[in-house]
Amino acid sequence: MHIEQFDPVADASRLRACFEMFASAQRADDPNGPPMSLPGFTGWWGIGWNSDPRQTWLATDDAGEPAGCYLLELPELDNTKAGFLLPVVPVSRRRSGTGRALLRHAAARAAHAGRSVLWGDTGAESPGAEFARACGARQSLIDVRRLLDVPALPASHLRRLREGAEPAAAGYSLVSWQGPVPEAYLGQVAAINAAMADAPLLPGEEPAYWDADRVATSDRRIIAQGIRQYSIAARCDASGELAALTQLAVDPEFPEWGHQGLTAVTRPHRGHRLGLLVKVAMLEQLASCEPQLTRIITDNTDTNQRMIAINAALGFQVMDCWVTWELAVADAAAAGQS
Repeated sequence: MHIEQFDPVADASRLRACFEMFASAQRADDPNGPPMSLPGFTGWWGIGWNSDPRQTWLATDDAGEPAGCYLLELPELDNTKAGFLLPVVPVSRRRSGTGRALLRHAAARAAHAGRSVLWGDTGAESPGAEFARACGARQSLIDVRRLLDVPALPASHLRRLREGAEPAAAGYSLVSWQGPVPEAYLGQVAAINAAMADAPLLPGEEPAYWDADRVATSDRRIIAQGIRQYSIAARCDASGELAALTQLAVDPEFPEWGHQGLTAVTRPHRGHRLGLLVKVAMLEQLASCEPQLTRIITDNTDTNQRMIAINAALGFQVMDCWVTWELAVADAAAAGQS
C-alpha cells in the first residue's frame, strides 16, 4: 500500500476519492446522521472547522485504487501537543490491516510535528469505536446527539417559550445576520466563542483560542462549503456588546437538515435566559427562511446540563452518543506491530 500526501484544494480528483470513501463508509459509521455533500467535505478538508493546519493523505493499493485516507489536524494556536485524526477505510477493505497502517502513518506525521497525543471521534457503538478500542485508545468525553422534529414543533410552543424568557431578558435586543460575521462584530463573536472555555473539555485539553482574525478565517469555510449559515445574537442595550449567540447551518444539497453550531452566553450576561431566547428566535426565523427544514441535529457533552435543559425544553430528543478517544502517539505508532 502506498500513502501519499495531497493538497485538498488543488487536487480535486484525490479529494473526490476521499469523499467517496467517506460517504460510503458513513452509512456504516454514522447511519443516524445527516449526509455530507461534496462541497461540505471540500470545505472541511480544505479549510477545516477552525482553520487549523492540516494534512490530508490518500492510500492506494498495488493497482493504484484508493484504499483509505486520513485527515490530521495540527492546531497551532492551542492544544499544540495534540493532533485530531480522522482515518477513513472503505467497508470492503476493513479488517485487512489498512486502518492500523493509516494510524501508524498518521502517528509518525504527528510525532514529526511535535505532537504526543491523538484525539478522534466515533459513534459510541460504531465500527470506529471497535477499532479505537482494539488499538488501545482510551475513551474520554461523551457527546449526546439530539434531534429536533421541526414539523412536530407547534408555533404556540415557541411562543410560550419566548414569552417565558423575555422578562428575564429585559434590557437585551436581538440582532441577526446570514453568512459570515459582519466585520463590526468579529471581536465580539470571538469573545462569545471564548466563553465556551468553561464547557467540558478533554483531560489536558486547552480551551480554544479565539480572536477576530480566527473568526474571519473560519468564515472562509462557510463560503467554501456553500452553506447557508444563520446567526442570531442578543445585544445588551446598555453597553451595546453582544452577550449571546446561536448559529445554525443548512447545506443546500440537503436542505431538510439543520446543523446546530455554536450557542453560548458570555459569563457577565448569564442568568437572563438568553441562550433559550436566541434559540427560540432562530427556530422562528427558520420557519420562514428554510421552510423545507424538517430535522435539526445538535450535540452536547453529557455533563453540559445547562444546554441540555434548553434543548429539552425546545423538544430535542436523544438520538445517539459519540465518544472522543485519546491515544498516545507512541502507542499509535506501534499499533498492530506486536
